[in-house]
Amino acid sequence: MDDDQLLIDRALVGDREAFGELVIRYQDRLFNSMLGVTGAAEEAEDVVQEALVRAFLKLDTFRSHSQFFTWLYRIAFNVALSRHRKRRSRISLDTGRDGGMAEPVDQAELPDEPILRQERVELVRTALAQLTEDHRVVLVLRELEDCSYEQIAEILEISIGTVRSRISRGRTQLKLILEALQENAADEGTDGR
Repeated sequence: MDDDQLLIDRALVGDREAFGELVIRYQDRLFNSMLGVTGAAEEAEDVVQEALVRAFLKLDTFRSHSQFFTWLYRIAFNVALSRHRKRRSRISLDTGRDGGMAEPVDQAELPDEPILRQERVELVRTALAQLTEDHRVVLVLRELEDCSYEQIAEILEISIGTVRSRISRGRTQLKLILEALQENAADEGTDGR
């Protein structure tokens, strides 16, 4: 039996500290995942909070055939999806930079490197925001969360073939969007001279 299962078993018999340990273990990772899905730090915090409450209330439904984080992620993803459907507004990843995710600065790098790196991060966030939700989610899980195709299929409750297809199409779309954004930025740079 793994550590998560021991904590779950303890939580199920009323040990709230055990569930607290699970929260401490996974809340930051879940927040970063939801930040990639929602694009806004405040929204990601709300989603994580609601997901943790739901997980606590439904802990007895967890089946150990999957990893606890996978189950928790699925709950959070459903919360985010539900909130998004209620709002029916376009999710933008541009506000993710307000989430306190400062890029580490290497003291040996050139003075303009942090600025250039931040510009690349913003460009990717902007491009991700333009993808369909299906493509954005699989790319966040694969590229940012380093989930396997099998984990993505389990989390999203889709086939591995669908995962492969969405990742392939998502990468192609992301590349085209990034190229267009870079071309626009270059055009704006020459127009402003």
